[in-house]
Amino acid sequence: MKGGEARGERKHPVVDTPIGPGPAGMNLNHIKVCARCNLRYDWRKSPSSMKMTYCSSLCEKADLGFTLEALLRYERTAPEAETAPAV
Repeated sequence: MKGGEARGERKHPVVDTPIGPGPAGMNLNHIKVCARCNLRYDWRKSPSSMKMTYCSSLCEKADLGFTLEALLRYERTAPEAETAPAV
């Protein structure tokens, strides 16, 4: 082993600088990959009802054929009673 590795030192030092803007940087735990388009997105900012799965409502609708919001708002109408023909 080389001198530094024998003492437990790493070849590449760990970088403690944050990634992204701001003092805290970007938390990569919030980044997901869309099940439809495979783009990376921050799930907290997704307008989709299924935030952890789809990056947008468009991807949700394209993949499922409907959005959960539309499904929750859907109201079934009762079928009208058919009248029996007079005999």
